[in-house]
Amino acid sequence: MFRKLAKANKAISEERCIELLKTQKRGVLSVLGDDDYPYGMPLNHFYDEETGKIYFHSGNYGHRKAAVEKHDKVSFCVLSDPQVVEGTFGLDLQSVIVFGRMKVVTDMDMIKDICRKLCYKFTQDEEWIEKEIEADAKATILLELTPEHMCGKFVNES
Repeated sequence: MFRKLAKANKAISEERCIELLKTQKRGVLSVLGDDDYPYGMPLNHFYDEETGKIYFHSGNYGHRKAAVEKHDKVSFCVLSDPQVVEGTFGLDLQSVIVFGRMKVVTDMDMIKDICRKLCYKFTQDEEWIEKEIEADAKATILLELTPEHMCGKFVNES
C-alpha cells in the first residue's frame, strides 16, 4: 500500500526516525482540506514513546479540525536541523514522513497531560506551563495521529 523509497541507500533507521520525531519541535501536517485540496500546516507536536502516537494541539474549530473529521488519512513530515559539512556544497539533513489516521481527542485530562508534555519541549517553566494550560485547555482539542507507515531518509542538497 505504501511506496518504498526510490533511493533505498538514503534510508535512515526507524530508530533515527523516532529520534527526529521526539527531538524536533515542528513539522508539517498535511490533510485533505476544503474541496479536496491538500492543506499543509506547520505545527509543533509531541511524540509519545509509550504508544508511538503523535499529538498536536488545536483549537476546537476551524479548517484543520473540519478536515480531520471529514477525512482521517494524514501525513506528517519532520526535518532535522540542516548541517553544513566543511568542504562540501549544500546542506545535509534528514527527514521523516509518517502516514496514518488522525482522530480528535476531547478528553480534558488527556488534553492537559499531552499539552503539558508538549510545553516541556519549549520551556521548563512549570508556573508558566500551568498558567497557559488552565487559560487555554477548555478551548483546545488534541489531534491524535496513529502511524500506519513511517520512513525517513538522508538528504544532501547539493
